[in-house]
Amino acid sequence: MGTNKGKTMPIFSFLAYPEKNMKDQLIRDLSHMDYCEVKASENQDVLILLTDTPDEETNKDLIAAIKEIKSLQSLSMTFGHTDL
Repeated sequence: MGTNKGKTMPIFSFLAYPEKNMKDQLIRDLSHMDYCEVKASENQDVLILLTDTPDEETNKDLIAAIKEIKSLQSLSMTFGHTDL
């Protein structure tokens, strides 16, 4: 995840909750997406998702695509920052 001088770079973190018995599938689904880094919680059925996109439009498209993943039950933003 890099820098891009002169442009906004939205960086967000989320808690991603999988559908029942779909944690491994959700890890695979998110791991294959550009601008995403996913970490599994060892003691909970929840994932930590970090996104780092080059601009606001890409961020909006990415979030829309993530929300369409069938293995995802819910997505909760925990942090958001845009470099200006």
